[in-house]
Amino acid sequence: MAEQKVTKDMGILEAVNQYPESVAVFQAFGMHCFGCMAAHFENIEQGCLAHGIDPDAMCKAINESLAAQDQNA
Repeated sequence: MAEQKVTKDMGILEAVNQYPESVAVFQAFGMHCFGCMAAHFENIEQGCLAHGIDPDAMCKAINESLAAQDQNA
């Protein structure tokens, strides 16, 4: 199993700043809130739940995307 770089307890902006490639996955799940004030203090789980998104599915998709990019690098 691939290393889990992004977890649901990470801050939204922390994840985006550390892994800019994750933005595409956030957007695919319908989270476009990087300019939102809540993104400054909410973690991924809180943001997902506020938008009716499964935080485990979101983190899994982000980590799979990061792992695929690592393999292609």
